[in-house]
Amino acid sequence: MRPNIETFLGCDAPYEEAKIVLYGAPFDSTTSFRPGARFGPAAMRHESFGLETYSPYQDRDLTDRPIFDSGDLELPFGSPDAALFHIQSRAAEIFSDGKLPVLLGGEHLVTLGAVRAAVERYPDLEIIHFDAHADLREDYLGVKLSHACVLRRCHELVGDGRIHQFCIRSGERAEFQFARAHTRMHPFTFDGLERTVEDLRKRNAPVYFTIDLDCLDPAVFPGTGTPEAGGVTFPELLAAIRTVCKARVVAADVNELAPMLDASGASTAAACKVLRELLLALPV
Repeated sequence: MRPNIETFLGCDAPYEEAKIVLYGAPFDSTTSFRPGARFGPAAMRHESFGLETYSPYQDRDLTDRPIFDSGDLELPFGSPDAALFHIQSRAAEIFSDGKLPVLLGGEHLVTLGAVRAAVERYPDLEIIHFDAHADLREDYLGVKLSHACVLRRCHELVGDGRIHQFCIRSGERAEFQFARAHTRMHPFTFDGLERTVEDLRKRNAPVYFTIDLDCLDPAVFPGTGTPEAGGVTFPELLAAIRTVCKARVVAADVNELAPMLDASGASTAAACKVLRELLLALPV
């Protein structure tokens, strides 16, 4: 008999042996449209057993990689500040043990906690950001800690020209103006990704890789809080993940699955496969 502890498929290596550590942040208190992303990490673990550990895309298997799933953090839903503190603390602990943290959201604001920890360890950090939304608002209804502002807060940490945004197809005019001046935005598609990764590789720059799953077209991925028509296809996303992971990725996250918004389960299945492919592509 063993304790009934549910982990993501194949991610049950001992912590001491693991090179990658999963941790969940079930938080969606600043979601501006449809809530439910707090249930994403648990759904991904539960539904992952519908997958194979083997990836025919990469000819790699999760059972061959030492990955530890540390479970979900207990987060205070009424306080974004406190939630971000707990996320940052867990990421810092994983970094200090020489392992690569992979965060499961949750809404996109959770990324800020992990990026804070990453910047402390890697002051020259760069960010690659896949998303439907720019997330560059100065505030949302007067609140600066919102999933609509997360990359603006990250910009305050890393500075100009070190955030590389892809697939963006939604935002206020002011966000796109800010991006032209301060980030490297590639709207609508992954055009420019290979050149970006090659430049980062040449400089051996540490990269934080954040994937908001609503970069996918809602025809593929409807189970998210703010769906935006016109996204990328699933094969395009998997190919882009493999491209990014040629760079020196030091931390990553997958976020914005709201499983109950897609009763078919197809969105959760897609999220699980994205996570599997990311874990197998990471350079460890």
